[in-house]
Amino acid sequence: MAFGSRAAGKHRGSSRLSRKTAGYAGVAALATTGVVGTLAGPAFAASDKAPSMEDTGLNAVVTAADVAADVEAQAEAQSAAAEAVAAKEKAEADAKARAAEAKQKAEEKAKAEREAAERAAREEERKRLNTFVSPLEDSYVSTQYRAGGGMWSSGSHTGIDFHAASGTSVHAVGLGTVVEAGWGGAYGNNVVIKHADGTYTQYGHLSSLSVSVGQQVTPGQQIGLSGSTGNSSGPHLHFEARTGASYGSDIDPISYLRSHGVSL
Repeated sequence: MAFGSRAAGKHRGSSRLSRKTAGYAGVAALATTGVVGTLAGPAFAASDKAPSMEDTGLNAVVTAADVAADVEAQAEAQSAAAEAVAAKEKAEADAKARAAEAKQKAEEKAKAEREAAERAAREEERKRLNTFVSPLEDSYVSTQYRAGGGMWSSGSHTGIDFHAASGTSVHAVGLGTVVEAGWGGAYGNNVVIKHADGTYTQYGHLSSLSVSVGQQVTPGQQIGLSGSTGNSSGPHLHFEARTGASYGSDIDPISYLRSHGVSL
């Protein structure tokens, strides 16, 4: 028989295609268990070409824990960055607030100092204007009030005489308004000043005048220069204190000046 030449009990070896198929099946079975190692080696070796990662479906596995860790790290980094920005903004705001507060305090202090200086200046000016001075510096009374003699038409001296060389500066004794400035007969060139308290002072025998009627004068202001004009025996200053602007209203000039703080 034609079939008699086949040896009994013998099996034909598996074909090359069958071996390759079996190798792939083995790899697939191992892949389902996650075991890829030396066991897959023979199957790969048996084939003409080892299957690629795409053939086997074995790709890198990223777990949910890894993703969560990355998200958490990013969140922490963002939170830290936000906190740093907030801290910087707060520090800048605090610095601006402190600077504004310091500036306000400095301005308030400067304002208070200016106001204090202005008050002090006003007070000083008030005191100066309310202060009386002697009509002549470094002088003395050479003829007393009410001194008698034929030199005076009234029979007595209506004022006091201050020793003074011709051309000596004569000052207003206090704040006031000039009500007379010019020739005064026996008084020669004279000035009469009305003061704030309603009293008057007169300055006679002047060689020249420095003020005019209606002018405001302050304590110590020059109103003229001493001389010997009018009924005079020599250069000096005739000074009177009066209750009115005219002759005959005289009061004791030394007592008047002393009552206003002037030492004679």
